[in-house]
Amino acid sequence: MRVVVQRSKESSVEIADKIYNQINHGLVVLSCFTEGDTSEDIDYIVKKITNLRIFDDENGVMNKSVIEVQGSILSISQFTLYAQTAKGNRPSYIRALPGELSSKLYEEFNEKFNKIVPCVTGIFGADMKLSITNDGPVTIIIDSKDKNL
Repeated sequence: MRVVVQRSKESSVEIADKIYNQINHGLVVLSCFTEGDTSEDIDYIVKKITNLRIFDDENGVMNKSVIEVQGSILSISQFTLYAQTAKGNRPSYIRALPGELSSKLYEEFNEKFNKIVPCVTGIFGADMKLSITNDGPVTIIIDSKDKNL
């Protein structure tokens, strides 16, 4: 499982020319699943994201989590995070888990977020337009396969 986490002042997802969901202060999480991903990978990523100390404290130091600042999460499924670009100029997405399997893991991922912090989503597989006001900017990539490093 691979995610891109962006600290956000405000963000929204638009589907069919209408705002589908939006957040104010919080995180935008772009996620992708690959073969072999399990609930354990989801648990690791959810815990890591919700506890990342990437929000400023009263001294302007990144020392608070999304939980501590009472932020929200905008979670978007993005299969292109597993793009392979080593050969040629056309990316291969063969490492991204197929839609039906990925959709189930994505639902589980968002359910687990919602037990900890408010989480809104786009629609899995839809053509979505994201508007992200990246705060900082702060952007972090996390891969569940790195958890044992």
